[in-house]
Amino acid sequence: MGAAHTRTRRRPTRGRGRRRAGPRAGLKRRRLAWTSASLAAVLALGGWLLYARLDSNLAATDVDGVLGSDRPARGADGSLNILLLGSDARAGKNAQYGAGDSGARSDTAMLVHLAKGRRNATVVSVPRDTMVARPACPLPNGHTSQATASAMYNSAYAVGGSACAVKTVERLGKVRIDHVLDVDFTGFKKLVDAVGGVTVSTDQAIHDKDSHLDLEAGRHRLDGEQALGLVRTRHGVGDGSDLGRIKLQQKFMAALATELNGSGLLTDPVRLYKVADAATSALTTDKALGSVQDLLGLARSLAGLEPSEITFRTLPVGPYPKDPNRVAVKQPEADALFKAVRDDTAPPPVKER
Repeated sequence: MGAAHTRTRRRPTRGRGRRRAGPRAGLKRRRLAWTSASLAAVLALGGWLLYARLDSNLAATDVDGVLGSDRPARGADGSLNILLLGSDARAGKNAQYGAGDSGARSDTAMLVHLAKGRRNATVVSVPRDTMVARPACPLPNGHTSQATASAMYNSAYAVGGSACAVKTVERLGKVRIDHVLDVDFTGFKKLVDAVGGVTVSTDQAIHDKDSHLDLEAGRHRLDGEQALGLVRTRHGVGDGSDLGRIKLQQKFMAALATELNGSGLLTDPVRLYKVADAATSALTTDKALGSVQDLLGLARSLAGLEPSEITFRTLPVGPYPKDPNRVAVKQPEADALFKAVRDDTAPPPVKER
């Protein structure tokens, strides 16, 4: 017999070319790549559809186009002035708050001054009962309203909508309004509910059948309906004037700012979309803020603004001689406050009575 032959296995040598994948492996890779690309396309389409939905929610008014160029100069570089209006339109879903009332007025008016760098903010509430000189305002039908030397501030909205409300504040304070945000009753409720409610402490019990609010003194987590009752109540606090209501409105706005600042909203995509959907459905903006991208840009610029750096003030007013149910602008205190807004400086201290 011949000598036995022994086979020796060769170990693969590193550095040599790898074995080519078979046709099945190549097909698997192509399928995986196709699936990944399809998923990315679906996600991109879904994101675009959500974005488009939010954009379609918004309503915008061309305030700049309506008012033209006869307006105060813009404020200090980098600062921003926004007129926040809470309108009491009673049509549609708002009818439950007084269907018999005609027209719409600015139930709430706040001039929000955002300082350069967004390091602080000043919010000036304008009492709706303040007697002011209302300028002639462009009307939707192409005509112009008559100017009047003495009218309640909230009549400006009834006459010419948000554009007339803006023009009246600009004439009153010689302050340029850069943007306007208008929210009605139903939109306000939806926004508060989307946030998850707001915690507010009241110093006294509030029972007001007109605003549908019943609260005992103490700390409360308010839903949208209760929050609306709080910012609308007049007869449940103080002497029943608009000044008592303004204090509650400012307290609520401070509580809302604290809620948004510490709630982790920006890190919760589902909740963030819910709030964005409610906010864009609730708001009517000026044309310059009439897109989700513009609103998000404004929101992001406020990310570093601490609630403690927001100062709330009320336009200085005093008794109106012709009617005890109305108030008159108090000078020179009002001019000093508006000057601080124009110059982007700290508001003057409130004088003790």
